[in-house]
Amino acid sequence: MQNPATHLYYHPLSLQHDTGSGHPERSDRIQALLDHLEKTGLNSQCIWKTPEPATLEAIQTNHSLDYIKMVQQVAAGGGGPLDADTILSSKSYEAALMSSGACIQGVDTVCKGNAPNAFCMNRPPGHHSRRSTAMGFCLFNNIAIGARHALKQHGLERVFILDWDVHHGNGTQESFYEDESVFYCSIHQSPLYPGTGMPYETGDGEGEGFTLNLTVSSGTRGNIYESLLNEKVLPAMRDFQPELIMISAGFDAHRRDPLAGVQLEDEDFGMLTSGVLDAANDICEGRVVSVLEGGYDLEGLAGGVEQHLRGLLGLL
Repeated sequence: MQNPATHLYYHPLSLQHDTGSGHPERSDRIQALLDHLEKTGLNSQCIWKTPEPATLEAIQTNHSLDYIKMVQQVAAGGGGPLDADTILSSKSYEAALMSSGACIQGVDTVCKGNAPNAFCMNRPPGHHSRRSTAMGFCLFNNIAIGARHALKQHGLERVFILDWDVHHGNGTQESFYEDESVFYCSIHQSPLYPGTGMPYETGDGEGEGFTLNLTVSSGTRGNIYESLLNEKVLPAMRDFQPELIMISAGFDAHRRDPLAGVQLEDEDFGMLTSGVLDAANDICEGRVVSVLEGGYDLEGLAGGVEQHLRGLLGLL
């Protein structure tokens, strides 16, 4: 029998991935969410799950073995920078395996009908990481690994990924750019890091037409996002008829965020969530797996995640 509550995947290793003093992608992000969910009582509304680490085989579905071993070795040596933005500590490799494992298990629980939807509240994030390169605070591409797991282990033929992080998910786009089984759709600020995700990037080969990039400018507010959702995203979703919808849920499009200029309010993340959930109920029996990406102002992150969870729980 399906459990009516959202399954929330979290592991304490998320707090032990130490990026150093002053880094925006810090453990305080997760602690702020834990504190806020307790304060609001939303923690008791969800079914909490402790993930298992992703297997090496699962990570290899999206990353080269040499790259995986390099991340492991740097962490084992006490940590250090993989690039100017992406810093490892001794526990970062284990934390990254848990982030990907949470997404895999979220896919499992939703595809098996054990929960209507799932939210993976772990770090490090993933949508910038490429096959053999760390990038933009990201080590392993959690949502890409989860999507590949859905296709391979659950026999799905179509997965839709909506990425509303304010930065374009270049790693996820690359993963599926020539793949007709995964539709990747991103709403992101442009110009902004990493400089990819132009509207003319629509896929290649068998993947032509299965990438949709929707760019917004600094200062954009929620009414524009609502229009994009209703006029672009949801029609693409309905045309594609996915068997699973996944969300790269970044909260750095919040007006308080220091790394971008989009002006979304807390409630706008609830609006996006409810719209996706309504479509999912029509298209794929409500199956939605959401994965935490960015969001670097603690108050904005907490408020956005609260509204996102309320949407997933059907409380809006």
